Amino acid sequence: MDSPTGTSPPPAVAVIGGGPAGLMAAEVLSRGGISVDVYDAMPSVGRKLLMAGKGGLNITHAEPGEEFGKRYAARQAEITPLLDAFGPSALREWVHGLGVDTFVGSSGRVFPSDMKAAPLLRAWLHRLRAAGVRFHMRHRWCGWTQSSDGSLKLSFATPQGEQQHPVQAVVLALGGGSWARLGSDGRWFALLEGAGVALAPLRPANCGFDAAWSQHLRERFAGQPIKAVSASCISPDGVVHRRRGEFMLTANGVEGGLVYALSAALRDTIDAHGSATLLVDLLPEHTAARVLAEVARPRGARSLSSHLQSRLQLKGAKMVLLRECLAADHFADPERLAAAIKALPLHLLATRPLDEAISSAGGVCFESLDEQMMLRDHPGVFCTGEMLDWEAPTGGYLLTACLASGHAAGRGALAWLKKATHAAPEAAAPAPAAAAEGHHE
Repeated sequence: MDSPTGTSPPPAVAVIGGGPAGLMAAEVLSRGGISVDVYDAMPSVGRKLLMAGKGGLNITHAEPGEEFGKRYAARQAEITPLLDAFGPSALREWVHGLGVDTFVGSSGRVFPSDMKAAPLLRAWLHRLRAAGVRFHMRHRWCGWTQSSDGSLKLSFATPQGEQQHPVQAVVLALGGGSWARLGSDGRWFALLEGAGVALAPLRPANCGFDAAWSQHLRERFAGQPIKAVSASCISPDGVVHRRRGEFMLTANGVEGGLVYALSAALRDTIDAHGSATLLVDLLPEHTAARVLAEVARPRGARSLSSHLQSRLQLKGAKMVLLRECLAADHFADPERLAAAIKALPLHLLATRPLDEAISSAGGVCFESLDEQMMLRDHPGVFCTGEMLDWEAPTGGYLLTACLASGHAAGRGALAWLKKATHAAPEAAAPAPAAAAEGHHE
């Protein structure tokens, strides 16, 4: 990007937060000829990305675009344009450009060829530094002031004391509210709230749930998986949500992929009604008629447990869960028992705490942003990543949208700076200085 006079230094932009969204915004800006400084409160960047890669870094998903977009539910309309500009295919090409190959797993999830996050992050940081991006660690953002000419002055708490840095624009990539120890603790929320930004409360997403288990289950079966099942629930708007997969019993309740896929509907139902019911089909490969026929089949001297194991391979943790959730009289009635095997009601009482969740819902409302990801009431301030009010299931959807929104914020900041350098700055009333500290990825 040419400087206004052709000789003056390029505009300076700060990116606050060194997670995937912030790093992508920094890359787009640096490619546009902008002087970029990345600030982060933690000792190093990309910590949540590295944690996600411990079990195999799920970059994105290979399903068709229309189905991919539906994963963002209520925010599909806002996320789809971001994916149109930088979606799964573009993301894979970008990864390949870092020298990392990818492959599509049997579930449609896309991974690096070595399944690891560290090599990708190292290559990315090397490229950013080579492009001139500067990194400032242990810099906790404390707020900003905006002068009459529109320029911004950012405040940071550092080991050397408070520092202030003037910039032409700032990209906030502050993360959500989960995994505080990795830097994503949502402490920025009060700061932006004080600046008059419209926010939705931060809530757990892709989270576990509490259930009133017996002491027997908590002590002997916590940590046991419930495999090859399907589950359904009804959200407060009356929509039935159904998924197949597996989940895990915990001392507190349930967690795992199948539960995470339904967590938004379950959480919203708990918020609306105080509890939620997850209906689990313990034998989805069998029809209801087949299950009833086997349950009702004479068992002679065998115990019911032996009978169900012999005829339906129903055993172990599944059998424990069946006994946990049903009253004794169900086991004396073949029709009621068979119906419960196909739709076992798990009564869930609460979400697990936000900090335990894989991700969070809530944050900066899209209605506060213009089409370039800039806060309407704060010129030169852009927002991106998980701090925005959207959510998605695991499976590559979270990372894809974070990167796509970072790409959009970087492009938006470039466009705004280009416009600003060709127009006289309008006088602007000073924005309120933030009174609380912020924390970020």
